[in-house]
Amino acid sequence: MTNKSQTFMSHLLEFLKHRSVGTVVPSSSFLGKKMYGNIDFSKAVLVVEFGPGCGAFTKNILAKINPNCTLILFETNTVFYNKLTTSIKDKRVIILNKNAEQIGDLLAVKNMGKADYIFSSIPLALIPKGVKRSILQNAVSNLKPNGKYIQFQYSLADYKLLKKHFNRVRLKFTMLNFPPAFVYSCSV
Repeated sequence: MTNKSQTFMSHLLEFLKHRSVGTVVPSSSFLGKKMYGNIDFSKAVLVVEFGPGCGAFTKNILAKINPNCTLILFETNTVFYNKLTTSIKDKRVIILNKNAEQIGDLLAVKNMGKADYIFSSIPLALIPKGVKRSILQNAVSNLKPNGKYIQFQYSLADYKLLKKHFNRVRLKFTMLNFPPAFVYSCSV
């Protein structure tokens, strides 16, 4: 079985087992380009990824960030967390088996400052409202003034919620993903 087939199968199995996995297949490179393709990472010091899953975006983000940038991954799914820890061997990466709500605590303990960018693949539609609000509030509190929170979703269900937390929300769409997805680019 090829590496791609193994990734697909593990993603499918986790989708069937857990309500916290939002789709049956990993995200496409086309969706990744909508999320981070036009970003200049040259001055970024800290980038965060919520819910990287199997790392569909992670390796491309790593290829774009500078050598002094830190990338922190928050993954609550143990299977995906273990896959990330075995497949990503980069000293710039911190992989945590923790909830995205804990971003503030972690950054404070490690004295890391605030994030330049937060990329989120968390399926907001599957998360209880209180937890969802907490994740977004913690994201807002831990972004630099010119930072961006970039979230993809398969529906517009949380558009109003994102607008409540962020001053500016821009919306993009890609058909070149299964399922097709919306990308929210948010700033404070």
